[in-house]
Amino acid sequence: MEQEMPFQNSYIGASTRELEEKIRVLRDRVILFGKNLVETKKELREEIIELRKDLETMKEDIKKLVRFLETASAEFSKFARKEEVETLIKQAKMFQPLEFVRRDELKELLKK
Repeated sequence: MEQEMPFQNSYIGASTRELEEKIRVLRDRVILFGKNLVETKKELREEIIELRKDLETMKEDIKKLVRFLETASAEFSKFARKEEVETLIKQAKMFQPLEFVRRDELKELLKK
């Protein structure tokens, strides 16, 4: 039985060393995980800040576009439609003042 004691003591010592090594490895992994988590959180926070800035810029751009479209829409009502322009062209062709004859010119032409 005395011979078994040193064997058990060396077995317990080896198991203790193995457990201590596993604990050390786990502790290192937890520390590394914590560092990575902190770095990832910092990167995400910076990215969120950038996204918020971009979102605000887009909101301002959209507001400008809406104002422009409202102004353009108000101006479009002042323009003549194609049909109206065509009607005006026809009326202008019918009324060509350069082709009118003055009365005295007509009398002279009739006398000839």
